[in-house]
Amino acid sequence: MDAEEPATGRDAIAAAREERLIVEMRPDARTDTVVLVMNGEVDHDSAGPLTDALEEGIGAGRIIADCSGLRFCDSTGLNVLLKARLRMLHRGGRLDLAGLRPPVDRMFEITGADHVFRVFRNVETALADDGAGT
Repeated sequence: MDAEEPATGRDAIAAAREERLIVEMRPDARTDTVVLVMNGEVDHDSAGPLTDALEEGIGAGRIIADCSGLRFCDSTGLNVLLKARLRMLHRGGRLDLAGLRPPVDRMFEITGADHVFRVFRNVETALADDGAGT
């Protein structure tokens, strides 16, 4: 395929699925915290950017996953977050969630994951929490 030709067939479908989820890493200069801002949908076909960002941020003391821009999350996304949470705990850190919106909030509630993660109303609230009581 020529470099300037648009992707077709399976390549175009794969590219469209990857674009459904955008994850931006924002290190917090005041703390040993990385905020992962997610926009879009996370499912089996689009979980790659989330997995990559969590892997890159695993060295921080804390990761806050900002879910306020997340429109959908299936069991794949939940499993990616749960595995990253365990890795963070093993390293002495933690993974918190912020800004859960319906239907993502409902999925976390139904599965009980809202009791596994510390869930905050928004990133600002999460950053203000020093974790002293946990």
